[in-house]
Amino acid sequence: MTHSLPAGPACNRMVGRRLAPALALCVLALAGCASGPNADPRDPLEPYNRSMTRFNDGVDAAVLKPVATAYQQAVPAMARTGVSNFFANLGDAWSFVNNTLQLRAEGALASFFRFSTNTFLGLGGVLDVASEMGIERHKQDFGLTLGHWGVPPGPYLVLPILGPSTVRDTLALPVDAKGNLLREVTPDAPRNALYVLRAVDVRSNLLRAGEVLDSAALDKYSFTRDVFLQVRSQRAAGPGRSGDGTVRDDDDASRSDGMLPPEPAQ
Repeated sequence: MTHSLPAGPACNRMVGRRLAPALALCVLALAGCASGPNADPRDPLEPYNRSMTRFNDGVDAAVLKPVATAYQQAVPAMARTGVSNFFANLGDAWSFVNNTLQLRAEGALASFFRFSTNTFLGLGGVLDVASEMGIERHKQDFGLTLGHWGVPPGPYLVLPILGPSTVRDTLALPVDAKGNLLREVTPDAPRNALYVLRAVDVRSNLLRAGEVLDSAALDKYSFTRDVFLQVRSQRAAGPGRSGDGTVRDDDDASRSDGMLPPEPAQ
């Protein structure tokens, strides 16, 4: 007797729900044998993570970077900015949900007005009218929501293709996927095209940062890990507090609520 798998979006959703938890559990099971005597306590899976980073770098060099470079060279800067604005506007809708779940009134209101303003006055988000009006972006996701309510990040974890993450953020991926408004696009062909365009847009925006990182005399893996964990810790802590929950007196404390620079390229 044969069994058939559900096709199309239903299958994708089923796989997405199961893949992230299964991946996190698998790498945690490997932690005991992967850890070295001098391992960073935040990164007990360093041997695995370095191996996965090499794999991701290979995919990036063979596919992602050439496509992103061609996109940057072929598409005018104004059009690329519009594409980035469009996807960032969709992200503001999910940031509104997560700021609300974290009881961050300022962040929730800013995200709501950003999404509303850019959607209706900015041609569906292609124009960033909200930034011109001085409404700041407070980027949040479900991993940061879990962190806000006390869930520890767990070990640093490099995911295939997706890159730097943590066990907590990996487990949050299925929820973040449900909050992605691209899921509502039908039929499948235009939705998949938008997913590809978003990936190319993200990679093209990191081309310059990647060149700087590649030319620097440092351990690229360690630098990427340390910056990623610091940024995630500060975003989860919220305005005015450091990653360990202590009060910060620096003038830029309010920037930690989703307003820090983006993570470096792989």
